[in-house]
Amino acid sequence: MTPDELLSRLEAISRERPDRVLRLRGTVPSAAEAGAADPFELLIYRGFSSSTTHPTAFDPDQAVLPGGVVLESGEVLLGPLNPVGAEVLAGPTAPQLLLDPQVW
Repeated sequence: MTPDELLSRLEAISRERPDRVLRLRGTVPSAAEAGAADPFELLIYRGFSSSTTHPTAFDPDQAVLPGGVVLESGEVLLGPLNPVGAEVLAGPTAPQLLLDPQVW
């Protein structure tokens, strides 16, 4: 499964769980240094994704994930997020394991 397919399925699950936020973390190839990787973080809430570390297009038909992204872990958080501190309900775990709605 490609990262974009994984993201699409996780967004669908999140639409059914408006009280949850999914945080995905990984790496993306560095634009500044060949062969290096930069940290990548993405939040999914109510079916919408937004990167907290890289720009995302305003157009919802544009891909949110940059090319070469590797999603390494995910956490289910209580939503909406508390700015003082996020309450982790599940994870960190492999993002593929979050395809089970029971984990949410």
